[in-house]
Amino acid sequence: MAIDSIVAEVRQVREAYAKQFNYDVYAMWRDLKERQHQSGRQGVSLLPRRIEPVALETPPQRREPPHARFQPQLEAGATEERTL
Repeated sequence: MAIDSIVAEVRQVREAYAKQFNYDVYAMWRDLKERQHQSGRQGVSLLPRRIEPVALETPPQRREPPHARFQPQLEAGATEERTL
């Protein structure tokens, strides 16, 4: 696979920048924040979008578990007798 010269240059600059800070991510972050502050440009922080809940026309129906269909129904007052 051929190496793109632009990609190679970006990787080289990135490596040199990281080496300046001994590969300390937090030090690099502090440096970038300081550069941003010194540039005088205004940064933008966007608020997360809120998703409105969807109103259902009818409430969801509760399903009974599959095994409930096969259980015998007892009449009122009757007791279940089990034989072994």
